[in-house]
Amino acid sequence: MKKSIVAAAWLLASVAASAQGQVNIICSVQAEWCNMISTVYARTTGTKVNLSMKGSGEALAQLVAERENPKTDVWFGGTGDPHLQAAEQGLSLEYKSPALAQLQPWSQQQAQQSGYRTVGIYSGPLGFGYNTELLAKKKIPAPRSWADLLKPIYKGDIQVANPAASGTAYTMVATLVQLMGEDKAFEYLKALHKNVSQYTRSGTGPIKAVARGETAVSISFVHDGPGEKMNGFPVETITPSEGTGAEIGSMSIIKGARNLDAAKKFYEWALTPAAQEMAAAAKQFQVPSNKAAKVDPRVPDFKKIKFINYDYAKYGASAERKRLIAKWEKEVNSLPH
Repeated sequence: MKKSIVAAAWLLASVAASAQGQVNIICSVQAEWCNMISTVYARTTGTKVNLSMKGSGEALAQLVAERENPKTDVWFGGTGDPHLQAAEQGLSLEYKSPALAQLQPWSQQQAQQSGYRTVGIYSGPLGFGYNTELLAKKKIPAPRSWADLLKPIYKGDIQVANPAASGTAYTMVATLVQLMGEDKAFEYLKALHKNVSQYTRSGTGPIKAVARGETAVSISFVHDGPGEKMNGFPVETITPSEGTGAEIGSMSIIKGARNLDAAKKFYEWALTPAAQEMAAAAKQFQVPSNKAAKVDPRVPDFKKIKFINYDYAKYGASAERKRLIAKWEKEVNSLPH
């Protein structure tokens, strides 16, 4: 009798789960935000969310590997360049959201450039994070420019991610190439290499190391700083005086998604103001793409930042990314420290 009751309960539970469906998401934002959106979405819709967290470079590699048999339905967040590459390689699905008109121009442009295979969900500038206590202890000033990072005083005190694995670091390479020209940018990266203690796998690794006092300076997205500060760490951020690039964090539905209806429902939900405002609740301070979403006061003021005219179409192309990363591996990463 007990067995049959258990079996019936299990059957009811599985029927309920399949009625609401499930969605498989690769999440390329910070863990706290990934967990928040999956928990809230699962609770409010009854949909089972299977979440895997990966940096955007690794996420793209997984989607390429799974091309013939996709296990992912939605790729949420991470820098826009790899999303544009996924679109170009036919890994993501063309989908025009009814909510497009509610989104910021840069978000709509991301959708248009990809043939509506991805959409911008947030934007944030590249800059530096630094540990105020560590710099004071070492009697080193905070860096204010790209040029400052080459000074001998920062030797062994800078961390940045590896561009092959991290969209953040690829954004840095592409930003410098556009700012300085390719030859000068690679001379710069070779000089910077002497001061870098470690190339991390994820783009958020360096600012977390800054927060913990393991390194004095990071090259990272500045919106990752305020959350560390809220957790009580002595972290400040700054954008370089010569100019910088910004990411357009994106979202894509995967071509061949097994749970397509559930994927579309999640995608639409993620574009709503309420869903986008969860970023700040998870201590993430990017500019949301929905114009109606409230912007937290800790979000960097774009009007006060000197931006380059970042060419998302060119540097989001697979061939260009592959070429620049291969060049970085050969000319920079191979050098001794």
